[in-house]
Amino acid sequence: MPRALLSVSDKSGIVEFAKGLNGRGFDLISTGGTALTLERGGLPVIGVSTVTGFPEMLDGRVKTLDPHIHGGILARRSRPDDLEAISRHGIGPIDMVVVNLYPFVKAAQNPETSFESLIEEIDIGGPSLVRAAAKNFADVIVVVSPSDYAPVLEALDRPGGPSPSFRFDLARKAFAHTARYDSAIASTLSAVKADDAGFTRVAASGFPDSLTVNLRKVRDLRYGENPHQHAALYSGFGAHPGYSILQGKELSYTNLLELDAAIRMVIEFKEPAAALIKHTNPCGAATGSSAADAYVRAREADSVSAFGAAVALNRSIDVETARAIVSTRIDAVIAPAVDGEARAILATKANMRVVVPERVNVEVTPTGRQAKVIRQSFDWTTKTT
Repeated sequence: MPRALLSVSDKSGIVEFAKGLNGRGFDLISTGGTALTLERGGLPVIGVSTVTGFPEMLDGRVKTLDPHIHGGILARRSRPDDLEAISRHGIGPIDMVVVNLYPFVKAAQNPETSFESLIEEIDIGGPSLVRAAAKNFADVIVVVSPSDYAPVLEALDRPGGPSPSFRFDLARKAFAHTARYDSAIASTLSAVKADDAGFTRVAASGFPDSLTVNLRKVRDLRYGENPHQHAALYSGFGAHPGYSILQGKELSYTNLLELDAAIRMVIEFKEPAAALIKHTNPCGAATGSSAADAYVRAREADSVSAFGAAVALNRSIDVETARAIVSTRIDAVIAPAVDGEARAILATKANMRVVVPERVNVEVTPTGRQAKVIRQSFDWTTKTT
């Protein structure tokens, strides 16, 4: 029977996934808390200690670092000498590794986490399992995210099982997962003061000696700073890119740049406000009694330059505002929301991009400034070539 090793910190969906594996003939090997979770879910579990013949030790620091585990993962099924070697030592193959790592990042984000506690959140066995399985992806399926549980079960049900390209995609995700994890550790430990008194976490100051940026590509963009350039939008892992496109052409790098500048202007105001940006410069900005009034005031500040501008409003687009917007040639508009009837009006300008942020904080202070700037909605990184 095929065997799967499951050891996860994030246990969301793990019982359902394990039931799916068990129902497809997999024996389940597990450790500590994961094993307990699976057993409570009514699943038969083989403890890692049973496989290794050695108990967990050092408060769980040593569990899976054993040839009976890694030999079963790394053995190449196409190599008779590999199979003979593990057989000679009584090692059974492991066909799937389901691992996500200790929550180091979550612990590091809490300034109250002591240095000693932080060190204990550094996973050793987990990355080793993930990297071993990813290295031998041709024979071992590696799963590091609950979002892949359903696709993996579907792939197992296909004739011939998971394709080589599917296995390789999972391996790439796994290596990216461990890379981000190591990067987070290195970055966090760079903000630790070490002296004769011991080790103390300190607030980051100045610039680090090295900086690693880990981002995922969200989508290709229409073009870069200029039409002949290629561009793509990247976002932090686990973060939403920050917006939804309701209509219009694909966004370009310059569209994003101008929408970002426009929205940062209007969120400074408590009253209805509008801003028109062109080539990253404001050609009109105003407040008014309503969103429509603010837009018209901003447009009339320089109605010639308003042609082809990017527009931001800090109020929902209603019918009156939509009519005012479509009376001008506008490239893109962003607002907290678009009313139902207004969408039909905006749709008459099919090429105009209409963008809505995913997270808009409209809370304001008595002075009118945003209590929290909606930086998350427009914290974008782009790359152009």
